[in-house]
Parts: sequence; C-alpha cells; structure tokens
Amino acid sequence: MPHRETGKRRRPSLSMPILRTSRAQHRAGNLTLGGLLAGLGERSFGWAIVVFSLVTILPLPPGSSVITALPVLVTTFQMLLGFPHVRLPGPLARLRIDPDKLRLTLLRLRPVTRRLERRLRPRLVALFAPRHEPLLGLALFVIAFTLFLPVPGSGWFPAISLFIVGVGLVERDGLVAVLGLAFGAFSVLLTVAIVLSLAEGAEAIMG
Repeated sequence: MPHRETGKRRRPSLSMPILRTSRAQHRAGNLTLGGLLAGLGERSFGWAIVVFSLVTILPLPPGSSVITALPVLVTTFQMLLGFPHVRLPGPLARLRIDPDKLRLTLLRLRPVTRRLERRLRPRLVALFAPRHEPLLGLALFVIAFTLFLPVPGSGWFPAISLFIVGVGLVERDGLVAVLGLAFGAFSVLLTVAIVLSLAEGAEAIMG
C-alpha cells in the first residue's frame, strides 16, 4: 500500500480543479464562463491564458490574432493590476456552459494532459508569490502585445510561450513558467527584428 502514495498521486490532475468547480456551480444552477473562472481563483489566470493562447494558435485567416489576442491582453493586464481572478466583460462572463460538453472536452484532452502531468510538479514556487505577480503580469502583457500586433510570421511564437507559462501557472511549476518566459523573450525579440526589417524595406522602397 505505501507504494501507491507517490508525489504524482498527491496532486490533482490538470482538469480536476475545473471539473470540481464546474460540478459545484452546475448544482447551484449558475455555471457560467465568468463564474467558472472566478471559482478557480488564482488559477483562473493560468487557465484563461492557456485557453486564449490556444485559440490564437488555431488555423485562422491572416490578421485574426488582432481579435483573438484581445482576451489574452485583458487577462494579463488584470494580472498586472493584481486582480484576484479573471474578470470578463458582462456578456462573455454571463455565457452559460454546458457541463456535459465541458466534461467531454476535458476527457478528450486526457491523453495530452496525462503526458503533461508526468512532468509537472511544484518547483520555484516563489515565482508565483503575490509580490512577483505584477512583474509576471507585465512580462506576459508584453508577450501578449507582440501576439496582438499583425506582424507576419511572428504570432505563433508568443502564443506558444503564453501557453507554456499558463500551464506553469496552473500547476505552480516555476521552472516551466521560466522556460515559457524565456521563449516569450525570444518571441518579442523576433517580432522587433521583423518590424525593423519591414520598416527598412518600406524605407528603401519609398526612398
């Protein structure tokens, strides 16, 4: 019996907090997107960043990141300001969620989340201390801003970095979050390089 009490088993799965919260709110008759994120508390930032960054990675028409990046900008800005949880605009916050569809979606993601869970664990948790939250929010806001800019060929990189940091936030894995931030810094530098290159090209054509 002792062999069953491993460190991995002591931590809930990636989907368990959202399942528990949605189940409780569904029983109370108030399962909405805003209520779900509020119920997740601090982890709502991690979950929101994960979900919204994934949306921007989807194969969408060119320039769509200007729209899909807005929720990420709002989320990271609220984190910068020290909000206790993500607060969505009224109509989006009141959007009702089908608990069965939510559960089915999470079950379909289990093959992916199981692989992540084997590697994630609480590390460098001091990174997530309240005093560091504004600085972390600022870094994520800068990365999200590069995602918001309609720069050809650069959007994929900040989206991936935000996804990595979001997973680190959810699981309180500071090492994963630091890796995501490092990749985010690379994506910011790449965006700046592309913008400067485009500006030089435009100047050469004009002059």
